[in-house]
Amino acid sequence: MKNFLISVLTSGGKISSKRFITFLSFIMMVVGFVANMFFQLKIEQYIYESMSWIVLGGLGFTASEQFAKKSPKSPDETVE
Repeated sequence: MKNFLISVLTSGGKISSKRFITFLSFIMMVVGFVANMFFQLKIEQYIYESMSWIVLGGLGFTASEQFAKKSPKSPDETVE
């Protein structure tokens, strides 16, 4: 489980802040959903929607990194 979480949160051997914030926002959404469903704690709709937009945006940006072209490492290299 620990290795799975590390692989989810890292990108290129470093912890990705976008992935960490997205994962944390998702956990907070799950906690809010469970609290609302089973413990009758009222979570305002705008709070839940805001968290869902953060999660969707984070997932979109993280996924788009996989499809974007890598930039050259030095200014001397040209892109063909």
